[in-house]
Amino acid sequence: MTDYKFEGWCGLSPEAGKGKMVWQEFEPKPWEETDVDIKVTHCGICGSDLHTLRSGWGPTNYPCCVGHEVVGTAVRVGTQVKNGIKLGDRVGVGAQSGACLNVNKDCEACANSLEQFCNKMVGTYNGVYANGGKSYGGYATYNRSPSHFVIKIPDAISSADAAPMLCGGITTYSPLKQNGCGPGKTVGVVGIGGLGHFAILFAKALGADRVVAISRKSDKKEDALKLGADDFIATGEEEDWVTRHGQSLDLIISTASSSKMPIAGYCSLLRYRGTFIQLGAPEDGGLEIPAFVLIIKGIKLGGSLIGSPDEIREMLELAAAKGVKPWIQERPMKDANQAILDMDNGDARYRYVLVNDA
Repeated sequence: MTDYKFEGWCGLSPEAGKGKMVWQEFEPKPWEETDVDIKVTHCGICGSDLHTLRSGWGPTNYPCCVGHEVVGTAVRVGTQVKNGIKLGDRVGVGAQSGACLNVNKDCEACANSLEQFCNKMVGTYNGVYANGGKSYGGYATYNRSPSHFVIKIPDAISSADAAPMLCGGITTYSPLKQNGCGPGKTVGVVGIGGLGHFAILFAKALGADRVVAISRKSDKKEDALKLGADDFIATGEEEDWVTRHGQSLDLIISTASSSKMPIAGYCSLLRYRGTFIQLGAPEDGGLEIPAFVLIIKGIKLGGSLIGSPDEIREMLELAAAKGVKPWIQERPMKDANQAILDMDNGDARYRYVLVNDA
């Protein structure tokens, strides 16, 4: 037993996605000595939260407390925690809080420290742990997570800035790093929102020669350039955008979540043997595969899922060293219902972070 309660904003049905979450107590996973309890101070709002609240990606296991960009203070640390976390440390949890960790010596992903691809991956919310407990996220007072997925936050990064890096940041950092972003490369970023703004920031931090922001309209051009983009393409306003900018990019990171995106046009922006990585997961149907463009230019089409704990630590070290600072807006935890509506309306510039009362 603890002397604190696990309470949070819980979705009880798909109506929760319409700003109808309910504040209530919930039962965290049964305690194991490899766990850490975190007193939540900050939690970023991610697009995945909205998809899950409204069962957009499949049926949600209600009640569900979302939030997987969790930062706070370690208030209980199990006796078998091995990653140096101590009581009072400032720590965070991203979108994953469970995996098999290769305990049966049969998981290639966990053996290679790519836990996000484990077949027994457990999300930080709306998941079920091996001990049968449900996972509940960070729109809450406290969070309980297995310590393998609890990350110490560097002193140089504020809690409010660190929170959205734990999902939004790593979701873009990992594919940039894995696909060769760095000096000598030109990178395109499709969609200038929460993920897209991180992709610009981390592409520049990794040393890309040029970063090109790509959006349907030009209303975010000024912001994109301030974030560090070198050029901007408004596909809905430039009639000849494919011709003007064709074969100019080495890598595209697409954060857009619409099945109607002009993916063939985007791929035409790539040089031969370029790479297109899709991060956004549309609710409105599948994406077309532009086979002809892929074939004649030798383009690789792929996807990427969050990042491992090791990658998150690496990303935070880079962010601290390079002074990467996300554009965030802090919102009181008590206003979470309004905040998710504002997020869904596209009002965030570019990431909302919920803040608990001290």
